[in-house]
Amino acid sequence: MTECRICGGGVEEFLDLGRQPLSDAFLRPADVDGEFFYRLAVGRCVACTMVQLTEEVPRERMFHQDYPYHSSGSSVMREHFTRTALDFLETELTGADPFMVEIGCNDGVLLRTVAEAGVRHLGFEPSGGVAQVARERGVRVRNDFFEESTARAVREADGPADVIFSANTICHIPYIDSLLRGVDALLAPNGIFVFEDPYLGDIVAKTSFDQVYDEHFYLFSLRSVQAMAARFGFEVVDVRRLPVHGGEVRYTLARTGARQPTPAVAELLAQEAAQGLAEPAVLEAFASSVHRIREDLVALLRKLRAEGRTVVGYGATAKSATVTNFCGIGPDLVSYVADTTPAKQHRLTPGAHIPVRPAEDFAAAYPDYALLFAWNHAEEIMAKEQDFRTAGGRWILYVPEVRVV
Repeated sequence: MTECRICGGGVEEFLDLGRQPLSDAFLRPADVDGEFFYRLAVGRCVACTMVQLTEEVPRERMFHQDYPYHSSGSSVMREHFTRTALDFLETELTGADPFMVEIGCNDGVLLRTVAEAGVRHLGFEPSGGVAQVARERGVRVRNDFFEESTARAVREADGPADVIFSANTICHIPYIDSLLRGVDALLAPNGIFVFEDPYLGDIVAKTSFDQVYDEHFYLFSLRSVQAMAARFGFEVVDVRRLPVHGGEVRYTLARTGARQPTPAVAELLAQEAAQGLAEPAVLEAFASSVHRIREDLVALLRKLRAEGRTVVGYGATAKSATVTNFCGIGPDLVSYVADTTPAKQHRLTPGAHIPVRPAEDFAAAYPDYALLFAWNHAEEIMAKEQDFRTAGGRWILYVPEVRVV
C-alpha cells in the first residue's frame, strides 16, 4: 500500500492499467529504443478518499519545451475560456488595480482576454513552446512551475492576486502541499482560487478510464477536494459541473470563513454520496467495467480487420496512450491516427507506435471505420467530418461502452 500524497493515509489500489509510456511523448521513429515507461495504477486513500496514481512520473519528463498540447486547438475550448475570462472580469476583477494569476496558462487562451481588457495578469507555464505562443498573443508569462517559492517571488514583485485560476493543471501536480502553500502566500485575503479538472464522478459514471494517465495524478471529487483544502486553511465555497473534456468540476476555494458556501456545494456532496463515489465497491465495479471495455474493443477491431475493413484512429490525444497500451492496440489493428496538431504529425504514438498522419490524409481516402480517441470532442468532430459519414464511414466509440455509430 502506498502513502497518500495529501494526508499520508494508506492508498488502496483498485485499477492497474499496466506498463505505459509518457502520454504526450510522440516519437520520431529513430527514438523508439529509448522510450520511457512506468506502471500506471490508481488507488483511493482510505482516510481522505483522494483518488490518485500510485507511481509519480517526474514533471520534467511531461512538461518541457516540446510539449505538444495547445488549448486553442478546439473551438469549443476557446469559447469556454473566453466566457470564463469575461466572467472573472465582470465579478472578481473589478477593483482599482486587479491582478489575476493562472497556473498552467498553456498558449494563453484564457489570459489573452484578460490582457486585452488591460488587467494585470501573469501566467505560469513550464512548457517553453506553448509559453512562447502565449507571449506572442500579448500575455505576460513566467516560464516556470508554480510552487511555494515561485509564488512568494511573484507576491513580492506584483502584490497579492485577486484570482488564481487553473484549468486541467492542478490534477497534474503531485506536490500539492507546495502548490497550496504558494496559493496561500500569493492570494489576497478575500481572493479566490478557482480550478477545473476532470471529475471522478463523471469518470466512474462513463467508465472513461482513459482519463487516467501520467499527467492526471489526481482524480478529484468534491469530498476529497474539501479534505485537501481544509489542510491548508481553505474551504470550497462553490462548485460548478462543466461539460468540457468529458465532464469536469470547477471548484472555487476561499480562505476558511471568508465567504459563504453556495447551495451547490451541499448538492454535489449529496450526489456523490448517492453515487457511492467514496465506496471501494463502486471503484472496484468501475475497474471491472474497464476490463470489459478492453475485451469488447479488441474483439471488435480484430473482427473488422478479419473482414478486410480499414480502421484508423482519430485524434492523437494524451488519453489515447492509455487505451492503446492497455488494450494492446497497434498498427496491426489501427493503421494510423489522424490529427490536426503539426507537432504530432509524422511521428509515432507513445508505446503503441501507430503512425500519426495529418487530418488531410483522413479526407483523402476515407477508411471504413474511425476509432474516435478524442471522444470528448465528438460533437465538434462529427459535425466537421460529415463527409466521412456521407461516404459510408462509421465511428467507433468506447465511452461509456464500445459501440459503432
